Amino acid sequence: MRILGIDPGFGRLGYGVIEQKKSGQDWQALTYGCISTNPKATFVERLKDIHEELVDLIKEYQPTRVAVEQIFYFKNAKTVIDVAQARGVVILTAVEAGLPVDEFTPLQVKQAITGYGRAEKGQMQKMVGVILKIKEPIKSDDAADALAVALTAGQTLWLKKFLK
Repeated sequence: MRILGIDPGFGRLGYGVIEQKKSGQDWQALTYGCISTNPKATFVERLKDIHEELVDLIKEYQPTRVAVEQIFYFKNAKTVIDVAQARGVVILTAVEAGLPVDEFTPLQVKQAITGYGRAEKGQMQKMVGVILKIKEPIKSDDAADALAVALTAGQTLWLKKFLK
């Protein structure tokens, strides 16, 4: 199983692809990073760029599903609307590729990764690195969040199989 995790955004969108090892519980990171859009481009062009980059990621890494973080809270209404539209592009791109989509709140992701729903960014990054055995620090919060979303989907699926 391969999961593409997404931390949505329109200026910078975090992504991470993880793959399940044969043991069933262990995961490894295949790639992670950010899709950055040109701030001088129109908003529509930025959404198109996100779509095209995601199509390329899906073609290259062939995930079996996509996990996307839900929008929880933003101080700025314009930002939340723009991020929601970028999130819609992510979901549509996944559906067009025939992939199932899992959605998780930031609270669910933090709970799954650290056992504490109010964990801080640094704690999350460190735990993601430990779980995936990534030796170098994950420099981007967005990429670390995307890997955490993917791991949450993986853990959830494993638990569902285990509990059947």
